[in-house]
Amino acid sequence: MLAGGPERRVEGMTPTTTTNPAPTRSPRLPPDPAPVPPRRVVAGATDVTKVYGAGDAAVHALAGVTVGFEAGRFTALMGPSGSGKSTLMHCLAGLDTVTTGVITIGDADLATLGDKALTRLRRDRIGFVFQSFNLIPTLDALENMTLPLSLAGRRPDRTWLDQVIDTVGLRARLDHRPSELSGGQQQRVAVARALVSRPEIIFADEPTGNLDSRAGAEILTFLRNAVRELDQTVVMVTHDPTAAAYTDRAVFLADGRIDGELADPTAASVGDHLTRQGS
Repeated sequence: MLAGGPERRVEGMTPTTTTNPAPTRSPRLPPDPAPVPPRRVVAGATDVTKVYGAGDAAVHALAGVTVGFEAGRFTALMGPSGSGKSTLMHCLAGLDTVTTGVITIGDADLATLGDKALTRLRRDRIGFVFQSFNLIPTLDALENMTLPLSLAGRRPDRTWLDQVIDTVGLRARLDHRPSELSGGQQQRVAVARALVSRPEIIFADEPTGNLDSRAGAEILTFLRNAVRELDQTVVMVTHDPTAAAYTDRAVFLADGRIDGELADPTAASVGDHLTRQGS
């Protein structure tokens, strides 16, 4: 038969075909997960000491503290009375100076700032929530919320202000003065005031200390929502394990030094740590 001629079939025979087996393939592995970029450090202390008095009367409130606070996180500062937690917060917030070491807010070294620059930084980049509310009694709730912007000669971002008002749940009470609000509502105004200028970080000093348990739980929920929904950064001084359980991280101080930390703390885990500190 010539190449290309018709194929001859043999009676009663079925032509056979040869089938090559399909090549085996290695199972496809899922791609490696993309690395999670580190969070930006909003505030930090490096080798910080704070000494009150001199000589035999000297009190070493902070004794070489190094710690950082990342963006978008809710952190509790904890420790027994006299541990240095409030002193550290005051130094981080620019309300007190350090004896040695470095405090930074973003890329700003607080020790290098003059009085006017430090005032502007506290006004524009830091929010405060105090235990005693610190509201102006002659202003209504909305005026108290926007007071920092008014003092800076700035108009509020209306969209952001509305979001803050809804987060703290005070839209129906905006025209009420502090004397017409409950303690929990006054502290919600204080939280909104801290949020309204969109600071880089909020420092809260025992924000539930003057509230009953229900109002305190509301304030802690609002602070947690500010972190999770409004992408804020909050550092809170507290002695209460239940309050710390609302946070992402608890940092413990003892005798002016960092004495450990817990991620995703619970009331039980914080209580255990505080018990060990006291033993």
